[in-house]
Amino acid sequence: MVSRSLQEHFAGQVDRTPDAVAVSADGVVLTYRQLDRLANRLAHRLLGLGAGAERPVAVLMDRSPDVVVAVLAVLKAGAAYLPLHHSYPVERKQWILEHAGDPILLTDRALRAQGLPRAGRVVVVDEDDRSALPESDPKVAGHPEDVAYVMYTSGTTGEPKGVSIPHRAVLGLAADTRWETGWHDRLLLVAPHAFGVSTYELWVPLLRGGTIVLAPPGDLDIATLRRLITDRAITGLHLTAGLFRLVASEAPECFAGVREVLTGGDVIAPNAVRRVLETCPGTVVRAMYGATELSTFAVSWPMRTLADVEAGVPVGEPLDGLRAYVLDDRLEPVADGAAGELYLAGSRLGRGYHGRPDLTADRFVADPFAGDGGRMYRTGDLVRYTADGVLDFVGRAGDLVKIRGFRVELGEIETVVSKFAGLAHVAVVAREDEPGETKLAAYVVPAAGGTVDVPALRAHAAELLPDYMVPAFVVLDTLPLTPNGKLDRKALPVPETAVAGDYRAPGTDRQRVLCGLFEEVLGAARVGLDDSFFDLDGQSMLAMQLISRIQAELGAELTIGDLFNAPTVAALDDLLPSGGDA
Repeated sequence: MVSRSLQEHFAGQVDRTPDAVAVSADGVVLTYRQLDRLANRLAHRLLGLGAGAERPVAVLMDRSPDVVVAVLAVLKAGAAYLPLHHSYPVERKQWILEHAGDPILLTDRALRAQGLPRAGRVVVVDEDDRSALPESDPKVAGHPEDVAYVMYTSGTTGEPKGVSIPHRAVLGLAADTRWETGWHDRLLLVAPHAFGVSTYELWVPLLRGGTIVLAPPGDLDIATLRRLITDRAITGLHLTAGLFRLVASEAPECFAGVREVLTGGDVIAPNAVRRVLETCPGTVVRAMYGATELSTFAVSWPMRTLADVEAGVPVGEPLDGLRAYVLDDRLEPVADGAAGELYLAGSRLGRGYHGRPDLTADRFVADPFAGDGGRMYRTGDLVRYTADGVLDFVGRAGDLVKIRGFRVELGEIETVVSKFAGLAHVAVVAREDEPGETKLAAYVVPAAGGTVDVPALRAHAAELLPDYMVPAFVVLDTLPLTPNGKLDRKALPVPETAVAGDYRAPGTDRQRVLCGLFEEVLGAARVGLDDSFFDLDGQSMLAMQLISRIQAELGAELTIGDLFNAPTVAALDDLLPSGGDA
């Protein structure tokens, strides 16, 4: 790819395949020509509002074809898109907008009705009348070093940090030779657009003449995912390691027609890979490792047979345009087979952190090996090279963890929790009490003579943190310490899923089945009719598993939305058709 910018390369693709399907969703099909014209009109509108180079435009929308139109329009206006997830607490969204300079905000009707953060100017994309604006390409000049998007991720200071990714990095991702198989021509867009994987889901198909197949808005259940993959003839997709493990356990057969499934964002369970390869022998499972600080993926490893997983799942080998170094704390290469910190270098790296030169200097350091004056990114992950020259994951360095595919800095959670009144000490850790299942736990000690209102503390955290960063809370009299005065992590107790409120026992066979499924999925000792799934630390991944188990046990057709509306056993029992006793 020799294009200088994403919009330039897309324009060339429109010229080559104007009538090919670019975007497909339930009830909506857009060809490359139609997508181009819609994006051109919105781009002219944005230019009229002052959008331009080095100026972020925020995109706060649910999954729909309009998201693709909006992102493309921002780039055609010469600006950078700044994705916001609709589930972020309003305080977090407001902080990001203010930090980005109060940019134009693109949104949709549904999210506007729920309330928006303050922004410099709000444009409702699916209501905005652009019929009087030209369909022609505004032809705003682009440059490879222009910022294509700014994506905010967790930060150690208690505040998010925005990573600026230039056009050259995204073009490099789309040009990678691993996509030349054609297996990613019908690609399922399932990730939130505020998650780094969306870069792959958007630009690999759009810049190669493929089709983006959009999952419906909102949280997905396994039945919907199975239907989409099968009915829409998906050839390639990415699922986070946790979601991949869940689908491999509940419905591995749905991958039968998929040529390649990418998975990563956390440690990949070998048993999940084996189950998929056994059930779908024609499907390749590819492990992916990446970071928000570059254009999504950096290292990968394909697994085609059970023999490929015999020794576990490695991290793999660098993608095109990237170099991987395994270094000690003096930035010297470690001996073969020894563990060291992974550094990444090459043309796919981001510029750094938006408006934070101090953080940029800490993580993006001079590359002493290439001799071209470039930089390398310090990942914070510990790896080693195997005897075959393949990178293998060892562990995390410092307080960096991955939760449900999202990178999380434990320091940010500790800062937020510590702001709750009446706490003397706070320690947030990532626990893996079950293999492949990382969960956050916050251990809190009340101030002298005080107590901790755990529901109020949980509500405080939920107001300031995304749901995947809200930990389970454990109240202790004191934090256990090692002889040298450091936190003794091994002595911290396993968080228990405590049932809140009075216990009301199930009275029918179906209620007993539902209570049993709640207990099984949540790991709770006892769940009554009035205990809320979400009050018992149930999150979206567990919700998908619960819905799948209910469908299997009771034959009931439920969605994640049903569980949000009826989160207790009693409410779900009322929601199910009468006469459906287990």
